Amino acid sequence: MKVKKIIAPTMPEAMKNIRAELGEGAVILNSKIIYTGGFLGLFKKKNIEVIAAIDPNSNQTAREKRPQYSPKEIQEQPLPSVRKASPEAKTGNGAQELKKEITELQSIVRQFKTKEEFGHYPENIRTLLLYLKDQDVNERYIFEAAEHLAALNEDKQASNSELNTALSEFLQGKLHGFDFGGISYRKKYVNVIGPTGVGKTTTLAKMASEAVLEKRKKIAFITTDTYRIAAIEQLKTYAQLLNVPLEVVYKLEDFQKAIDKFADYDVVFIDTAGRNFREEKYVKDLEKIIDFKKDMETFLVLSLTAKEKDLRDIIKNFSTVPVEKFIFSKADETSSYGTMYNLIRNEEKGAAYLTAGQSVPEDISEASSKQIIDLVMEGAPR
Repeated sequence: MKVKKIIAPTMPEAMKNIRAELGEGAVILNSKIIYTGGFLGLFKKKNIEVIAAIDPNSNQTAREKRPQYSPKEIQEQPLPSVRKASPEAKTGNGAQELKKEITELQSIVRQFKTKEEFGHYPENIRTLLLYLKDQDVNERYIFEAAEHLAALNEDKQASNSELNTALSEFLQGKLHGFDFGGISYRKKYVNVIGPTGVGKTTTLAKMASEAVLEKRKKIAFITTDTYRIAAIEQLKTYAQLLNVPLEVVYKLEDFQKAIDKFADYDVVFIDTAGRNFREEKYVKDLEKIIDFKKDMETFLVLSLTAKEKDLRDIIKNFSTVPVEKFIFSKADETSSYGTMYNLIRNEEKGAAYLTAGQSVPEDISEASSKQIIDLVMEGAPR
């Protein structure tokens, strides 16, 4: 197994270098965003670090000589034996190195299992399917795409570029019918909910800035985040910058008073506390403070740096709240975007915005099916 680490400014450039050095059959083992260079911690450049591998003997002859296993048999194959660690290796750097080696071995086994699952597809199609797997696209959706590409390839022996385009169009077509785009402005109240640390307050400020600066709307803020003084101060700062009023509410009666006070405003933006979403009591408390039956458009903010299972748990916990669309935050902190595609299809709910950074109002864009698929397919082989 030949392993290579590539560092490049963008994922497409990293993929180009990988194909140049390792060939089309290379398998991506890991990818992450890193920051390099700079002076005294400043002016660092963002790069993509990709670790890829290839079997030097992966030609057809070698494949014929190699025993053929089914996916189930591959799962049952024992991992290569690892020598017992010395007492010294069980602590400190030794334990970390051992853990890293085991993780890498497990990753390689998973990659070989995946290759066998897609083994009956032509090489050019298999390469795209492995790329979708690396982007964390759900296997069910990968096999859907696989059958579509196989049928296309059978009809006219499509080129790599044609397959890439066909895959993008197929994935985007599966998002047809879901609602994308920002605030509709058909409802007076815009509510942003979600767990701790996803950037709700900053996202709300970005949306409000657009309403004031671009749409010329008369707006106001309401916050229910009374658990963190810093959150209230942060929203106060945004309110002062936009020269708009802010009301802090503690219970449903306070919320009703704020609603009455802002009766002649075009849009009222509502910020909520980011307490632990796993506490059912939090969602119940939220429902006590906010009257979701009002003329309200509610958005659920989800961080793209979180595990998909955790995101599904978040969605489940907020299932009693009438969420219109998702907002995906921290898009600049990941290089894997398949989770967005999975959640939109699984939950049959579109996306309103993607955010990438802390700058207000710049680091936000209205979501579209094309934008999401472009992100998913950004580094795909062509």
